[in-house]
Amino acid sequence: MAEPAAGSAGAPVAVRRAEEVMGTVFSFDVRGGEPAAVRAALARAVAGLHRADAVFSTYRADSDVSRLARGELDAAGCAPEVTEVLELAARAERVSEGWFGTRHRGRLDPTGIVKGWAAERAARALAAVDGVCGVAVNGGGDVQLLGAPEPGRAWRVGVADPVRPGGLAAVVSAAGTRELAVATSGTAERGAHIVDPRTGRPAVTDLVAVTVVAPRLTWADCWATAAFARGLRAGLRWLESLPDVEALLITADDEVRCTSGLAALGGSADRSV
Repeated sequence: MAEPAAGSAGAPVAVRRAEEVMGTVFSFDVRGGEPAAVRAALARAVAGLHRADAVFSTYRADSDVSRLARGELDAAGCAPEVTEVLELAARAERVSEGWFGTRHRGRLDPTGIVKGWAAERAARALAAVDGVCGVAVNGGGDVQLLGAPEPGRAWRVGVADPVRPGGLAAVVSAAGTRELAVATSGTAERGAHIVDPRTGRPAVTDLVAVTVVAPRLTWADCWATAAFARGLRAGLRWLESLPDVEALLITADDEVRCTSGLAALGGSADRSV
């Protein structure tokens, strides 16, 4: 969850909204700007999320991705967003050395990148509204932060502890940066849903959760998934090699490891945070 520190008198107006889409709840917190203009932009952002669901859902037989997988459409015949997302997914597959994939049981399935991409796109559209100084978009626990909630304040994100329900494993601050994303992949909420792209079966790993902190939610979400599939040691080494990426990894045995720069973002592996 993203939140600012205690507000002050004269703080920018906050406009908030929640919307159920893509099988989860997206929440929006927009600071500054003229409220009517912000609400109109929020309506467009929400419509964009529903459009993304209609285009990319593998559960809808009439979605562009489902029709593309069946060979009824080629990429040129799909909505333009499909080409954009497939190109991003191909990049994620290259950077992750194949640990992030877009196929499930032999069928095209780019949904592993879509939610983060859609949430980031919505956040950037809202940040472009005149007068807006800060945006937080939370898509099912994965968060894109832009700007600041008010002058002199920073967004903060609590990272849920997968071993101690209701507790926090860390708190990450966006102080000193204009854009920050936090994404978690793991088994605590949805069970063994992350696929090992080498086998097409659920990943067998010593991890219960990987939280990645990066500027863009599109990549933070992908890197968390890929690192989870790799496992603790290989995943940590790979994450350390990525520029502008920090992470927190937790095993089923409650071993906690983090990348070398996480503390600079206010993150901590200490359960006392």
